[in-house]
Amino acid sequence: MNSVKELYDTFNNVDKGLDFELTVHSPGVIEYKVKIADKHLSSPGVGHGAITAALMDAVLGTTALTAVYPEGNLVSTVEFKLNYFKPALLGEVLVGTGEIEFKGKSLIATTARIVKQDTGELVSKGMGTFNIYPMSKRGLSKTVKPEK
Repeated sequence: MNSVKELYDTFNNVDKGLDFELTVHSPGVIEYKVKIADKHLSSPGVGHGAITAALMDAVLGTTALTAVYPEGNLVSTVEFKLNYFKPALLGEVLVGTGEIEFKGKSLIATTARIVKQDTGELVSKGMGTFNIYPMSKRGLSKTVKPEK
């Protein structure tokens, strides 16, 4: 695997099944999008909170992953916190972005925001902590090229 995007495209079936779209801009800078569809609804016209939670986990974790992947590492979730502020409605596009708050030798912490693309309204905020470990633990090569 030469990039986080290639790793994502190869292994991340959950996000693909939920129609999440990932764009990796650079290490620690990513963007996820999802358009709320019928399959995401919990009640008429309202997206299930689990979709927002899954998107938040993806944004937090992938932000962390892009920061450690060029060093030959992966991440696993230790914990994450999520605040819901607005519902996601049928047809709306949600956009999630994250930031690195702390990076140590074995832990990395991120924060993220999910907003409505059309209005910029804040849907949710989150923060997460992730364990950093070598790719070799998953049988992946340590030879990686930095994200472009």
